[in-house]
Amino acid sequence: MRLYPEDELYKEMAFISYYFHWSEENVMSLEHRERRKWCGEISGINKELSPSKDKKEKSITEMGPANLSFG
Repeated sequence: MRLYPEDELYKEMAFISYYFHWSEENVMSLEHRERRKWCGEISGINKELSPSKDKKEKSITEMGPANLSFG
């Protein structure tokens, strides 16, 4: 069994909480796959609503020191 990196967990929690205004309890109650799905949905909406010709908009999965896939 692989444990999910703590820094990635906090990044996802902050991302979802910022956009949905959910509590820590609500975000932590999500299963890993569901949390990742919500991060992807939020990122997709951000890219559609604020496209930039000069700068590529980043999603939560593109940020940070590592691009880890835990599916």
